[in-house]
Order: sequence, then structure tokens, then C-alpha cells
Amino acid sequence: MKIAAICDKDTAMGFRISGIKDILIPDGNALQVFNQITERDDIGILFVTEKIVEELDMHLKEFRIRYNIPIIVEIPDKKGRIKEHIDFISHLIKKAVGIEVSKEKI
Repeated sequence: MKIAAICDKDTAMGFRISGIKDILIPDGNALQVFNQITERDDIGILFVTEKIVEELDMHLKEFRIRYNIPIIVEIPDKKGRIKEHIDFISHLIKKAVGIEVSKEKI
């Protein structure tokens, strides 16, 4: 499985440096780009910047309910966090296991 990203140009540079090749930069067509990448069977993890997540809104929520793969990870762009982040991976673990798994500071 491959890692892909939907992000802005600046964030894309960081992904390219890290070796990720499947990077899409939407120019006002976030939903079309999202559908294009999620239709592929070889993508296991998809990084999406929070700004694009806001554009996808309900479509992304419905996708997460219906499909387990690719795992979609929301990331901030160069401007930092837009909103209080809900850790969706923790949510998936809670959904699968039935309890909340958390790391406490000692």
C-alpha cells in the first residue's frame, strides 16, 4: 500500500522530500481530486490538509463511515492548526475495541 497526500504546494514540498510521490494539489476542485485518489486500490494512507478537509466536509465524513481504507489523516498546513483537532485514529480504535485508549502522562 502506498501513501498519498492532498495538500497545498508548500506542504507538497515536504512530502516530496520525504519520498511520497502520489501528491495531488487541488485548484478549486478538492472533491474531484479526493474522488480520484480514493478510487485507487493501492493507497493505504491519505494525508489531507485541514483546509481541504473543511472543503470536503460531509463527503469526507460519509467516506470515513463507509470505507476503512485509505486511512485519512488530517494535517495542518504551513499556517498551523485551523480547528481543535479530533484524532480520528483514536476514534477508529475506540470504535473497533469498544473503549477509549489513551496515553497518560506519568
